[in-house]
Amino acid sequence: MNINATVIIQIISFVLLIWFVNKVLWGPMSKLLEDRQKRIADGLSAAEKGKHELELAEKRAKDVLKDAKLQAQNVLSQAEKRSTEIVEDAKVKAAEEAERIKAAAQADIEQEISRAREQLRKEVAALVVTGAEKILHKEVDAKAHNEMLDALVKQI
Repeated sequence: MNINATVIIQIISFVLLIWFVNKVLWGPMSKLLEDRQKRIADGLSAAEKGKHELELAEKRAKDVLKDAKLQAQNVLSQAEKRSTEIVEDAKVKAAEEAERIKAAAQADIEQEISRAREQLRKEVAALVVTGAEKILHKEVDAKAHNEMLDALVKQI
């Protein structure tokens, strides 16, 4: 065999080997590498997106917590205000009740004073009549005496 034929056969064999490797091995290997790169890029993109969503969720959670604290503070403020109103209302009602009881007691006192004066006047009148009878040794008309006593009391 001739060296030229051997070189040509080796070149043909090498070209066939390159074609076979390119068709059978290199193409699927490149596709596998591209698919893997795409999956890695998608995974990194999903991780970035997840990280961004996590940050947004944390921000929303902080906002919700802040709003909840504000609402709780408002509820406490309203409860304190309402309790103060209830206490003030109770104080006003108690003062009104005290005034009503005081007025009723004052009216009772005035009524008792009037009764006591009337009773005292009757007793004084009876003593005056008795004293006058003893002094005059005769009976004094009680009706006339009461009229005279009423006139004196009205002048006083």
